[in-house]
Amino acid sequence: MTIHSNIPSIGLGTYMMSPDEAEMMTYEAIKIGYRHIDTAEVYRNEQGVAKGLEKALTDGLVSRSELFITTKVFPGNEMWGQNQKSFDDVMESFDNSLKRLKLDYVDLYLIHSAHANKKRIEQWKALVELKDSGKISFAGVANWNINHFQEINDANLSLPDTNQIELHPWAQQPELVKFLQDKNVHIIAYSSLVPLSTWRQKDGENSLKTKDMENEGFSDESLFKILANKYNVKESQVLLQWALQLKYAILPKTIKIPRLKENFHFSFVIEEEDMLLIQKENKGGGITWEWGDPLLVK
Repeated sequence: MTIHSNIPSIGLGTYMMSPDEAEMMTYEAIKIGYRHIDTAEVYRNEQGVAKGLEKALTDGLVSRSELFITTKVFPGNEMWGQNQKSFDDVMESFDNSLKRLKLDYVDLYLIHSAHANKKRIEQWKALVELKDSGKISFAGVANWNINHFQEINDANLSLPDTNQIELHPWAQQPELVKFLQDKNVHIIAYSSLVPLSTWRQKDGENSLKTKDMENEGFSDESLFKILANKYNVKESQVLLQWALQLKYAILPKTIKIPRLKENFHFSFVIEEEDMLLIQKENKGGGITWEWGDPLLVK
């Protein structure tokens, strides 16, 4: 199942996975049928993903050409005491990711955020060169807003193929979504499961989720619980199907094999009247980054 060219519509997100978890879940996901695995240099689990990929390939579960592997370069954020990466720094980061992943190429390479306000254009030029050289199939960004895209356009550079952004019924980003669709930039949604009561409940899994939001997730009056009962599916599947019906690719993350299966194997259609009800659930900005919504970066 694909939405844009050969980008699979359902992938495995690996944020907050340890290398061992990433290895296990990458292998199990491929065994179930997933073909898109998403990681990043700052996740510190690319080597775990590599081991899972290697095992799946060795066991003959899949060929490399059937897989779609995404990783990301973190641009650097001076507010966090980091230097903003230069063109050469991005190239070095890419080479290091490729070595950790033990791959000859990456299907999609992303600039992880727009925090490098002084070097966004320089960093984007690096990704364009990587794509032109055939080292990546698609060049994209994550957590970029309309102004960031306008910078690229004003520099007379090709626009990113994709933008990976936080998207779920509580953060629907209608203005940005319309802009991306008008520009034919493929949307990849992350943190699709934010409204669930089980989302980031462990120590250290911080976010901007408020106590009221947590209570809403637990409530029997939650719209997603009501719709799950109506369609005889899981709440998580309602949230994922909502995104798929809007033609977003999704990257649900879990370290539990039964949920890995639930996030991949489901088939139903949310009726239009219920899609309109979900549309009313929008609360505005992002929730997943505890330091603040990266889409607000100038």
